[in-house]
Amino acid sequence: MTKATPFLMFEGRAEEAMTLYCETIPDSRVLDVTRYGAGEDGAEGTLKLARALVGGAEVRIYNSPVHHAFTFTPSFSFFVDCSSGQELERIVDVLSKDGGFLMPPGNYGFSQRFAWLNDRFGVSWQVNLP
Repeated sequence: MTKATPFLMFEGRAEEAMTLYCETIPDSRVLDVTRYGAGEDGAEGTLKLARALVGGAEVRIYNSPVHHAFTFTPSFSFFVDCSSGQELERIVDVLSKDGGFLMPPGNYGFSQRFAWLNDRFGVSWQVNLP
């Protein structure tokens, strides 16, 4: 079976990001985690590769021991439809901490309330109240 899965590559903060997402977005949980072992490139015991459900969508999360000349860009983002204004505000408050807004929470005419932000890890989120 062919399946496309989002793949997020972090440099040292993968487990922190995965934990934040699973605690913040409803219908999220860690599915499995592989950790670096002795003699591998990453620090022994740290997250190497994981699978998580984020808002019901499977995401692979990788902790690269190699520094890359690139990072995340808003051209890829998670789009989260919320069930209430309170849920939207909670998610936006948590994910925007130490991040930055591309579009601060507001009514932009295409939904009741919408925000687009980059979290502290550089991952982009569009949070929507339809």
